[in-house]
This record gives sequence, structure tokens and C-alpha cells, in this order.
Amino acid sequence: MATDHYTRPHSLQALPVRIVIPVALTLILFILTIFLFILPQMESFMMDGKRETTRHLTETAWSVLDYYHSRETSGNLSASQAQQAAVALLAQLRFGDDHKDYFWINDTTPTMIMHPYRPDLEGQNVASFTDPAGNPLFADMVAITQTSGSGFVDYLWQWKEDPTHIVPKISHVMAFEPWGWIVGTGIYVADVKAEISAVTRKITLACAGIVGVVLVLSGYIVWAAAASRKARLAAMARSELQEKQLVQADKMASLGILVAGVAHEVNNPATMLMLNAPNLKKAFESFLPVLDDHFARHPDVRVCNMAYPDLRTRIQRMLAAILEASTRIKTLISDLKDFSRPADTRTPFPDPAIDVNQVVEKALALTHNTLKKISPHVSAHYGTHLPKVSGDFQKLLQVVINLLTNAGQALENKNQAITVMTSANQHKNIVTIEVTDTGPGVPGNMLEKIMDPFYTTRRDDGGTGLGLFISEKIVSDMQGVLELASEPGRGFTARIVLPCAKK
Repeated sequence: MATDHYTRPHSLQALPVRIVIPVALTLILFILTIFLFILPQMESFMMDGKRETTRHLTETAWSVLDYYHSRETSGNLSASQAQQAAVALLAQLRFGDDHKDYFWINDTTPTMIMHPYRPDLEGQNVASFTDPAGNPLFADMVAITQTSGSGFVDYLWQWKEDPTHIVPKISHVMAFEPWGWIVGTGIYVADVKAEISAVTRKITLACAGIVGVVLVLSGYIVWAAAASRKARLAAMARSELQEKQLVQADKMASLGILVAGVAHEVNNPATMLMLNAPNLKKAFESFLPVLDDHFARHPDVRVCNMAYPDLRTRIQRMLAAILEASTRIKTLISDLKDFSRPADTRTPFPDPAIDVNQVVEKALALTHNTLKKISPHVSAHYGTHLPKVSGDFQKLLQVVINLLTNAGQALENKNQAITVMTSANQHKNIVTIEVTDTGPGVPGNMLEKIMDPFYTTRRDDGGTGLGLFISEKIVSDMQGVLELASEPGRGFTARIVLPCAKK
């Protein structure tokens, strides 16, 4: 009785700590990922998108001026008539969610020519006009257009038609040299902030719900585990093993919720892109004969400050890029869902006898066009009489392609090389695929993180940080190991080690 009185409280005290700490760390990582990574990235993307939209709107206004200037040069209108018509058209144009965004025009002196919400400035020299922070915004606009023809200017300005409400604004201006004018429009930073706040509120509520569910489940686990402790030391050992399994299940459930939620939110817009992009491409191609005929008869007409052949090529590239990007998003979503779906170890491997040499040959064939642009020094050394391995041919091919692509992206010049080698160790009953590059290598502190989910050094180039993470999972599902080794300054090696198939 004395032993029971001593050991039982000790086990009950240790039990919550062992469960709460992993769950708490998982929740903290989950919340930090949302609020320190995803939301800032989303805000950056939204702001960049708003800037790009503003630039396109300014180019549209510029094309209006160009159209009336062409009518002037053709003799259909006098200079004053053309300018008055252009001003009248731009003065009445409104856009945005509430149809209150606008264009304005000033010249390079600078004198205000047209402003829908500040008619008091029209005809006035605004060279010394400053915003509440003291920024000479119109003088800055003249300076930036004289330097580069167009650009963005940050300043404080009234909220649309309300002169009493002063807020930050970002405007894009563009010079129209034939008339010595500058046309511009802008976005209000508060609009983007409001959209981010709405998304933040929704994600915060979702996080609170997930945290609540996990806390309830954790409490239930603590209670159930404590109630099951009726035996002594042997029973305690069995209970501790169950606790560790439950903690791991909670961690994967939390990560699975994050992955499934993100994948679901991204899947719908990605599907809309994939459905609409081909239709948009087909519609544009239907318009091409009419456009080609029109611009053949009017070769000097420019659209968005571009010659028609250049614009025609650019639109085709943009449509192709939209379709390619949406396909990449769908593939990424599929990879995320594959990651969150637990592997069924009871299901036999779909390919019980895989020739790794065939996998490498096919991977090199699929990446040939990409790698030959990076370096002519790509070679393969195939082992002979290699044993077969069991697994999934297509997924193993995906892993080798990913390793080859990573090796190509790591090279800094065409003198560096990529080598692929296959081999076997009959004594250890293993088959190895090794991909080596002679690039700059990876520092030791980075090598420890490189297979973590969402960790990437190529975020600006579209990297997601999931390639090696998913590759490691595929190899692990095939009962193998993905090993990474690097010596900074001398290259990087990724090694797939797989067990031989059972005969």
C-alpha cells in the first residue's frame, strides 16, 4: 500500500506535462505559421496585386490620351478639341468597389488640368502643393516621370470625395509626352488593410476553434489515461506508451487540419482559374483574326503604349502563364492532400518490382530540356544487375525529378555539373540512387532544416518548401531513407536508400 500511495501521484503529475507540452508546441507553431508567415505573405501579395492593377489602369488612361492624340495628328480634331475630349472622358470615369476611384491629369509645370474631387486646384500651379506630411507630391510626380516615364508615388491624400478624411495613398503616374501631360490614379492603403483585417478575423476565429477542440481532446486524453492507471509499474509503462501515441496523433491531426484548410481555401480559386483560363484563351484566339485585320490596316496604333504585335505576343504568354500557374497550384494542393492523408501500410505496393535504372532514365529524359539550359555537364552512371525495389514507380520518379530540379537550381554557372549514380549493396540488401551537384553546397545549419515543411531559400522564385518534405515522405512510405549531405563550396548530395524487393 505504501508503494501504491507513492507512485500514483507521481504518474498523475507527469502525465499532463507529457501531453500538454507537445500539444502546446504544436498549437504555438500552428499559430506562428498563420500570423507570422501566411498573413504577412498574403498582405504582401495583395499589395503587389493592387499596385499592378493601378499600373494597368494608368496605362488604360494613357491609351485614351493616345487615341485622341492620334485623331489630332490625323486631322480629325484640333489640338484643343482632342485635349478637351480626352479630359472630358477621363473626368467621368469611375471604378473600384464603390465606383469612386478616379483619374487626374496635370502637366509638367506642374499645373492641375483635371481633378474630379479637387476642382479648386484646376488651372492652378501645384509645384509647391504639399500633403499634411510636407511631401511635394505633384513635384515628385513630375520628377519620377522625367526620370523613368512612369512610377509610384506615396503620399497622404483625402479619402475620395471627403476632404476632411486624410489617409495614405499610393498612386501610379505616367507621362504623355506629346501633350506634356501626366496622368495618374491611385489606391488607398486602408482598402488593403481592411481586406487583411477581414481575413485575419476569420483565421483568428478558426484558430480559436481548433485550439478549443485540441484542448478538449487533450483534457479528455489526460482523464482517460489517468483513469486507466489501475495497475502498478507494468501498467504504468503500457499507459505511457499509449500516451505517446495519442500525443503524436494530436500533433498530426493539428497539422492535418491546417493542411486541409489551406488546401480547401486555395482549391476553389485554383479551379476557377483552370476552368476560365482555357475559355479566355479560346475567346482571345477567336478575336485574333479581327484584331489582326484591324491592326494590319492601322499599324501605327498603339495599345497600352505597346505595338500590336508585341501586345499580341504578351497576352498569349500571359494566358499560358495563368494556365500553367493554376495547374501548379492544383498540383501543390494534391501534394498537400497526399501529405495529410495517412499511409495505409496494409495496401501492397502498386509496383512490386521497380528497376531504379529505368526510373533515373525517365527522370533524366523529362528534365533534359530544363537541365541542358543550366549546364551541359549532366551525366549518369548506372549500376549493373541491380535488384528490384518495391513501391510506387510514379512517386519514386517524382522524387528523382525533384532532386534533379533542385540540383539544377543550385548551380551557379555552366561549368558546374550534375551526376546521377545507381548502385546496390547486396550485403545490406539495399539499392541506392544518388544525385550530386558541384554547386555552392548548403551550410550545416541550413541542412538541418532543409526537409522541414515550408522551409525554402527560393521563396521569391516561387519555391514552396514542400519538395524535399514530400519527397522524404514518399521514400519513407517505401520503407526507405532520404539522406542529405553537403560540403559548403564543393556541392550537395541527395541519396535515396531503398530496401530490395522480397523475392
